[in-house]
Amino acid sequence: MSLLATYKAHTEERLKEGGLPPLALTAEQTAQLVELLKAKNVEDAQYVLELFKNRINPGVDDAAYVKAAFLNDIVQGNVACSVISKLEAIEILGTMMGGFNVTPLVEALKIDDIAEAAATQLKNTILVYDSFNDVKELADAGNAKAKEVIQSWADAQWFTNKPALEEEITLTVYKIPGETNTDDLSPATVAFTRADIPLHATAMLQSRMEKPLEMMAKLKEKGHPLAYVGDVVGTGSSRKSGINSVQWHMGRDIPGVPNKRTGGVVIGSIIAPIFFNTAEDSGCLPIQANVDSLETGDVITVKPYAGQILKNGEVVSTFTLEPNTLTDEMRAGGRIPLIIGKGLTAKAREALGLGASDMFIAPTQPEDDGKGYTQAQKMVGRACGVEGVKPGMYVEPICTTVGSQDTTGPMTRDEIKELAALSFGADMVMQSFCHTAAYPKPADVNLQHTLPDFITSRGGVTLRPGDGVIHSWLNRLCLPDTVGTGGDSHTRFPIGVSFPAGSGLVAFAGVTGMMPLTMPESVLVKFTGELQPGITLRDLVNAIPLYAIKQGLLTVPKKNKKNIFAGKIIEIQGLGDMKVEQAFELSDASAERSAAACTVQLNKEPIIEYLSSNIALIEKMIEEGYQDARTLQRRADKMREWIANPELLEPDADAQYAATIEINLNEITEPILACPNDPDDVDTLTNILNDPNRPTEKIDEVFVGSCMTNIGLFRALGEVLKGEGSVPAKLWIAPPTKMDQQQLTEEGYYSVFGAAGARIEIPGCSLCMGNQANVAQGAVVFSTSTRNFDNRLGKDSKVYLGSAEMAALAALLGRLPTKEEYLNIVPKKITPEKRDDIYKYLNFHTLSDKELTNLVHS
Repeated sequence: MSLLATYKAHTEERLKEGGLPPLALTAEQTAQLVELLKAKNVEDAQYVLELFKNRINPGVDDAAYVKAAFLNDIVQGNVACSVISKLEAIEILGTMMGGFNVTPLVEALKIDDIAEAAATQLKNTILVYDSFNDVKELADAGNAKAKEVIQSWADAQWFTNKPALEEEITLTVYKIPGETNTDDLSPATVAFTRADIPLHATAMLQSRMEKPLEMMAKLKEKGHPLAYVGDVVGTGSSRKSGINSVQWHMGRDIPGVPNKRTGGVVIGSIIAPIFFNTAEDSGCLPIQANVDSLETGDVITVKPYAGQILKNGEVVSTFTLEPNTLTDEMRAGGRIPLIIGKGLTAKAREALGLGASDMFIAPTQPEDDGKGYTQAQKMVGRACGVEGVKPGMYVEPICTTVGSQDTTGPMTRDEIKELAALSFGADMVMQSFCHTAAYPKPADVNLQHTLPDFITSRGGVTLRPGDGVIHSWLNRLCLPDTVGTGGDSHTRFPIGVSFPAGSGLVAFAGVTGMMPLTMPESVLVKFTGELQPGITLRDLVNAIPLYAIKQGLLTVPKKNKKNIFAGKIIEIQGLGDMKVEQAFELSDASAERSAAACTVQLNKEPIIEYLSSNIALIEKMIEEGYQDARTLQRRADKMREWIANPELLEPDADAQYAATIEINLNEITEPILACPNDPDDVDTLTNILNDPNRPTEKIDEVFVGSCMTNIGLFRALGEVLKGEGSVPAKLWIAPPTKMDQQQLTEEGYYSVFGAAGARIEIPGCSLCMGNQANVAQGAVVFSTSTRNFDNRLGKDSKVYLGSAEMAALAALLGRLPTKEEYLNIVPKKITPEKRDDIYKYLNFHTLSDKELTNLVHS
C-alpha cells in the first residue's frame, strides 16, 4: 500500500477512536512524502502539501531534519518542486520553530530574490542558538538582510509581532468542584499514551465523573472557549500531560505543530504551584480567584488586566495576575519562550552596543527587609551568584541536577526536540525507567529501547529497566547546596534543593542549565526532643501535617482549604545527625504538602559518608558501561572536591519564615497515619481506631515500596514477619533499587518474604504509581507509598499511608493493630541490639570490588 493510502487509512482509524487526528509523520514517512513531492505531477497535490506543512513535528525531530533538508534543496535550486516554490519553501521553513530549519534560512539570506523572505522568517524565530553568530558574521560582512534580522531581534519584534493578551476573554465555565489532582487530568493507568496528546486527553476526568468529554462538547456549543475551573486544581504529580490535556480540550492549534495546542484558561481558588508553573510555561493562563460563584455552563468574561471575572455583567470574583510578567508570558506563548526570546534580544542588543531593552515587563522584586536568609534562600542565592534570594524575587538559578522519569520522559524528549537542542547545558541530566519496568506495554518497551540513545547522545545519563526508582538513584548524584529539578513531583533532594516541574520546564532546565524561579516563602519545621520507642521517621512525616492542623495552618476539607505549605519551601531543622537516606523520607513527603521544595539541615558527617558511597557507586556504574561516562565521572570528581572542603550553608539566626511549626518528639508516642484517601488527613492510630467512619477492621492488601522506602525498612518488615508464616493480607513488596534487592536476597530476607506469601515486584515504582499493577477494586489497603488519592492504587480503594513497621503488622494481623499491639510486638521483633544492623544503609565505599560488582552488575 502506498504512503498516501496507508496514511489515509490511519487517519480513518484515528477518527473512529474518538475523533483523534492522525499521528505525525515519521522520518521514513517524511522521506517517502518528499519523493512524492519531487514528481513532475504530484499525486493528490493538495493533500500531500497539507501533510508536508502540518503533519511533521518541528525542531530537531528526525522527520524535521528530512523536511528541512528538502526545503533547503528547493531554496538552493538543487531540486525542483512543482507545488512548492522557493518563496513558499522559505515560508514553510519559518513554521518549523528552530533547529534544523535555521541554517537553511541563514543561507537563504545570501540569495537576493529570497533574502527578504528569509529575513522575515528569522525575525520571528528565537531558537537559533549558535546560528546567531552566523547571522552576525553575515551582518558584519555587509549583508543588509542579516543586519535587519539582528536589529529585529534587538527590537524584540519576535514578541511585538504577536498579539497581546486580550483585555476581555469570554469563556464558558467547566467546573470540577473540590480538588482536581493530576491523576484526574492525566491518569497513571494510561501513562504510556502521554506523548500522544490527543489520545491521552480522552482519559481526562474519566475516573472522576460520567461522560466528561461529552459535557465539554455540549458546553462548546455555546460558542466560547472553555475555562477549567475548580476549588483546588492540579495537586499531585508534576505532569505536563495534565496541562496538555486541558489545552487539547480548551486551547487552540499551533500552526505547523501537529497534535499539540496552546492557550486555554485555568481558574482555581487554589492552583497547585507546579501545575501553575506548568501552565505558565505552556501558554495557558492560570488565574487564582475565588470560584464559589462560578458553575458549569456559566458564560463569564475575564478581564485579566482589571483582575475581574464577570457573570451576567456583574463582578463575581476578583484577582491579581501573578507574577506581574504573566501578560508578557502569554503574549510570547509561555514563560519558556519568553525567557528564550528575551535572551536572544539581550544578545542582539549587546552585539549592536545597545542598552537593555525596555520592551518587557520587569519582574516585581521585593524590597530588602534587612533580615537574614534561610537555608533555601542561600542555596538559591549561591546558584545565582549572590549571597541569598528573598521571597518574591524572580531569579534564574543554575540548575545543576535534572531528573526525568519514563512516564514523562517521552514528553520531555519531545520538548527537547521543540527546543531544537542537540546537547544538554545542565551538568547532570538523568533518565530513569522505574515507572514502566515491571509490566511494560509495547509503547514502554519501545521507549526503553529508543530514549537512552536520545539522552546519552546529548550528554545525559540513563538508567536501565529494573535498576529502580529514579529518586533513590538521582539523590545519589546530587551535590550539596545546589539547585535542581525533575519531571516527577517527588524530586526532592535530601541535600541541596529541588523545584520539581512539568516536562517542558525539565527539558528547558536540561538544555539551558538554568530554570526560572520566583522565590517562594519558607515554612520552618523544627523538631525538638527525643524520638520515642517504636516511633519511625514515617510517623514524623505524618506529624508535620498533624501539627499544622493543630496550629490552624492546614485544613482537610477542600472547600476554602487552608494549606500553609502550598507553594512554599519546607525547611526542616533539628534532625542533623540523620542519614541522608532518612532525610529523604522527610523531603520526599513535601510533595504531598503541595510545597514548592524542601531542605533538610544535616550535619557534614552523614553527607560526607553519603558522597563517599556515591563516588564508589558512580565509578562502578562507569565500569559497568553506564553512559554518559564523562558526565558521571565529572559528577564523581565534584563530589570529591566537596569532601575535600566540606562547607554547608546554614540559615541566619534572623531569617524570616512564613510560619514556624515546632514538633516535640517527646509528644509523639504512637504511630501517625494518613487516612483514606487524602495525605493531609492524618491522625494518631488510637484516634483512627476510635473513629467509626474509618475502615479499620480489615486490611485487604499491604504495599511496601516506593521512593519513601530504603533497605532498612525492608529489613524491619522482614524482622516483624520472620517466623510468622503466611500472612492473611495480600502483601506486595517492591524494593527501590536493584542493589537493595540483591543485598536483601543475600541476607535471607527474600526467603522471609516468600514464606509470608508476598508478591515480589522488581525494583521500581510498582503499585505506588498505579499505572502497572493495581489492588482489587474497593480494597482497604495499607501502603508505604507516597500518596493515596482516589483510585491511584486501584479503583475505589481506600488507602492508609504509614511506616513499613506498621505495614508489617497490618499484613500479619489483616487489620490495623492497636497502639498496645504495635508497641508490644514491634520492639520485641526489632530489639535495641538489632537496630543498628536492621537500619543500616548501603555504603558502597565500604564494600570490596567484588561485592560492589555483585550489587550493581546487571
